Amino acid sequence: MDHRHLWLRSRRQFAIAKIRHEVIKATRDFFDDNGFTLVDCPIFTPAACEGTTTLFEVDYFEDEKVYLTQSGQLYNEANAMAFGNVYCFGPTFRAEKSKTRRHLTEFWMVEPEMAYATLEDVKSLAEGLVCFIAQRVLANRRAELAILERDVTKLESIVGPFPRISYDEAVLILQRKGSEIQWGSDFGGTDETLLAEEFDRPVLVEKYPAQVKAFYFQPDAERPELALGVDMLAPEGYGEIIGGGQRVHDYDLLLKRIEDHKLPKEAFEWYLDLRRFGSVPHAGFGMGIERCVAWMCGLEHIRETIAYPRMLYRTRP
Repeated sequence: MDHRHLWLRSRRQFAIAKIRHEVIKATRDFFDDNGFTLVDCPIFTPAACEGTTTLFEVDYFEDEKVYLTQSGQLYNEANAMAFGNVYCFGPTFRAEKSKTRRHLTEFWMVEPEMAYATLEDVKSLAEGLVCFIAQRVLANRRAELAILERDVTKLESIVGPFPRISYDEAVLILQRKGSEIQWGSDFGGTDETLLAEEFDRPVLVEKYPAQVKAFYFQPDAERPELALGVDMLAPEGYGEIIGGGQRVHDYDLLLKRIEDHKLPKEAFEWYLDLRRFGSVPHAGFGMGIERCVAWMCGLEHIRETIAYPRMLYRTRP
């Protein structure tokens, strides 16, 4: 990795880069061909989206502090209220001190957001996107997959419909397989791997406890302690590829959620405006490009999926 700038000249890295290119092109084509409008979101942001503990703080002008974006989602909700179905696609930054084969501090993410949409729409769209990407990689990058000695039968099995289970069912499966997880806990990497082993294609896990999800998730009408969220877990130990769900569209509920999470209300006034001045049920998700590429290529570590990876102890070259 110290000589990454030269390692890129190898056949293996060349093949990975070509497949990454195919994944990105397929992603853009999928949304462009399905009526989505690309609307770019800012990288400098005044507040957190996913939580205040994983932000990179930046000195701005005149002693102002801003942060590198964790996600374009909040701005994308504003875009959806204006344009309907939108997506943003760009770099995102998470200051997680995670030293695992699935984590980067700088990565690329595509985030669609849909007006007049529900959790069901998110699941359908996510499934369609992943199937489309796999088909394009198989159609156009067979030579590169061969260089990587990728078992293409694993990719050929990525066809819908994907299995769908609830968080409740997932906990029972994990406990049956020996996990010590209890209801109310979020899944770790090992849990995701154990769950995905049960299926030969990605599995959609929905309706997590609200306590482990971000403030903007719409609660389930029948069980308010659950959030209308969904994660797509890839097989072969690649874990969460997509995470998303339905957003809170009611002003009073969103305000309460902001207060419950002890977030600064003044930083979210513009976000509350989206509910003050006309709102509709809306939903979306995010897909990390590098995790998807690692899965398509069958790579052991995510650091090979991007030309110059940024990790906990890696900022050079």
